[in-house]
Amino acid sequence: MEQQAILAIGIFLLTYGMIISEKIHRTIVAMIGGVLMVVLGVVDQESALHHIDFNTLGLLIGMMIIVSITAETGLFKYIALVAAKKAKGDPVRILISLVLITAIGSAFLDNVTTVLLMVPVTFSITRQLRVNPVPFLITQILASNIGGTATLIGDPPNIMIGSAVKELTFMAFINNLAPIVAVIMAVTIPIFVFIFRKHIQTTPELKMSIMQIDEKEVITDRVLLTKSLSILGLTIIGFFLHQLLHLESATVALAGAFLLLLLTGEHSMEEAFTKVEWTTIFFFVGLFVLVSGLVETGVISKLAAGAIELTGGNPVATSILILWLSAIASAFLDNIPFVATMIPMIQEMGNMGVENLEPLWWSLALGACLGGNGTLIGASANLIVAGMSAKEGHPIKFITFMKYGFPLMLISVVLANIYIYVRYLI
Repeated sequence: MEQQAILAIGIFLLTYGMIISEKIHRTIVAMIGGVLMVVLGVVDQESALHHIDFNTLGLLIGMMIIVSITAETGLFKYIALVAAKKAKGDPVRILISLVLITAIGSAFLDNVTTVLLMVPVTFSITRQLRVNPVPFLITQILASNIGGTATLIGDPPNIMIGSAVKELTFMAFINNLAPIVAVIMAVTIPIFVFIFRKHIQTTPELKMSIMQIDEKEVITDRVLLTKSLSILGLTIIGFFLHQLLHLESATVALAGAFLLLLLTGEHSMEEAFTKVEWTTIFFFVGLFVLVSGLVETGVISKLAAGAIELTGGNPVATSILILWLSAIASAFLDNIPFVATMIPMIQEMGNMGVENLEPLWWSLALGACLGGNGTLIGASANLIVAGMSAKEGHPIKFITFMKYGFPLMLISVVLANIYIYVRYLI
């Protein structure tokens, strides 16, 4: 087992190094890394398949189909123009309004769905203003992960924690996490403006050109719009009720997608499937299998157990350690498998006599969700935006994202640390 663990770490680090170097496309690298885990016997195929989170993949595919069909109606261009006109065509004010829409949408849809809806809007606006879309996309990635932290359905780690700990209800997440999320957003938005204001300048003529467009003219198919919005509305209601209905979010998203395809007819199906970001989907598959090697050989468990041993069960030290360990690990691993390993560890601490586990759960949620902003592969939303951006001819480089994301992630985790200490541990 020791030998297998070393082999798993070796494959993971080599793959990760290749992803960072960007010499070969990250999907190819991740899939080869995942295949190597199976071929070299670190995990068997059955275990590898077990570790692939089909709920995440199903949610992504379902929402990509719904969004691609809805995009044909011109709805996103309409939203783009309304937002741009309200901001008087000023790119900095547009950036702020899109960040706020993304953060709020991420809390009440989920962050993956929200970025799928926001990216086409962003490209419509930036094309019109002839400004670089990358600053807008980076700020939206960061806002989606921060906003998604606020609710039970906002981010996959929260969904996992909520389903493992029944006392942590939808309202409990809002009451405990929304206040600090609001503070983090209030601190982060001025930083966004300060960093990017010089990169998104445009001319008064281009600002005026936006003000002169009649946004109603961009809606191309009102019948399809009615169908799309009806299904999108039903799907969103399904996300709110999915625990009551005992349905996974992937089931809700795929049901919505295929109901919409049923209403729009076969001609939409081929087109919709070509719009699915298959490179991103396969990157996730490779990543899940890659991390399964670390899980199955006990590497992640040993890291977590060793970290908790360090604190001697002290609630203050344990909470802060879980917060920072989750944040740093979630920046460099996908946060979903990490949270899956940490949940039983925290439950075990309850069995060992730690009385108040609540601060530990909120530390895990904040660390895992906010930590996703550290690097481009830290969270699902990051990869979706990067995939869509590359398709439009604006690749977001791993190092470019990390240059902005990692320092802002550290600031948000410091604020979360102060909040956890003041609210639960004094």
